[in-house]
Amino acid sequence: MTTVNANIAAPRLLLVAAGAVKQIAEVLGKFGLSRPLIVSDPFMVKLGLIDRCLAPLAAAGIEADVFSDTVPEPNDTVIEAGVAAFAKAPYDCLIGFGGGSPIDTAKAMAILASGGGKMRDYKVPVAADRGAVPVIAIPTTAGTGSECTRFTVITDHDRGEKMLINGLGCLPLAAIVDYELTLTVPPRTTADTGVDSFTHALEAFVSKRANPFSDALALAAMDLIGKNIRTAYAEPNNHAAREAMMIGATQAGLAFSNSSVALVHGMSRPIGAHFHVPHGLSNAMLLPAITRFSIHGAEARYAQAARRSGFAAAGDSDAVAAGKLVTGLETLNQDLSVPTPSGFGIKEADWNGKMALMAEQALASGSPNNNPRVPNASEIVALYRAVWTGAPVNI
Repeated sequence: MTTVNANIAAPRLLLVAAGAVKQIAEVLGKFGLSRPLIVSDPFMVKLGLIDRCLAPLAAAGIEADVFSDTVPEPNDTVIEAGVAAFAKAPYDCLIGFGGGSPIDTAKAMAILASGGGKMRDYKVPVAADRGAVPVIAIPTTAGTGSECTRFTVITDHDRGEKMLINGLGCLPLAAIVDYELTLTVPPRTTADTGVDSFTHALEAFVSKRANPFSDALALAAMDLIGKNIRTAYAEPNNHAAREAMMIGATQAGLAFSNSSVALVHGMSRPIGAHFHVPHGLSNAMLLPAITRFSIHGAEARYAQAARRSGFAAAGDSDAVAAGKLVTGLETLNQDLSVPTPSGFGIKEADWNGKMALMAEQALASGSPNNNPRVPNASEIVALYRAVWTGAPVNI
């Protein structure tokens, strides 16, 4: 038996239940916290969804303020504004309430408030292990897994670079996982965050850093997501599918936080930085082509993932099952109406002009090194081109 060498980290408390957000005051009380700053987004405030968090706090006599000037792809300018807001009162915790962006913003605020400087000072390979105060995460989408990871991704506004921040300072103290918060999420967001979750699980499973702990979570997540993503997309009020997707997203987050993401995420971040494509959507655009490229580096693992997620039958050989995974992901994108880069509105000349820089930034993130098949810069450029054309790449 091979000796396992794994460094496992997870929130101290995961509260998973329908309606669990109502227990936010009790969660704070467990840790002696009483003065939160809630980090959310303008959408949550405008539609009054923020009251799902504020009301139980007010009922418990807990004073809370809201910082909602977040943006869909968090950048260092927003983080600095958040830290300035955090400095205005003696807050003892941050509550990230929303999708991955508010939660990622709260994490980055805690790190920057602790050490000062600029967010770029904390990007990998720096270990961002210190946060000024603990973060409580309450996701309202079933996708990013940010509620239970030791990562945050922040764009350097001046350099146009999506920076991966990694360390225990990013790890929430507690997470409240309440699928009822996702019932109003629109189909496009359901699809994009769902594919993001599946990508987390798949990459954690095939990563060179995979371990038995992450494997178990990744396989469980792929099972839930594979069986329920189409239903959650087509039937937004289907509680069983929504709950399964929410649990799968959290399992996938724990899996990749304790393994790693790989080439899809490495190539996805620059697309978001340069073309403002939502993270889950850029993952979906890339996933079939990169899976096809990577299969021969870990065919048995891709085959196992295909069988567990329902893309292949139990009796399929590894080669057949792995092939079905690629075609299944292509079909899934069609079923979920995932646009191509062109369909999203990106101009071909702009895409081609950025491919070399995006390849450089993807490699600099370190994520491609975890891939079963590690590409060089020219191979990444060829993959970006294949994603644009839709033609299989033979490299």
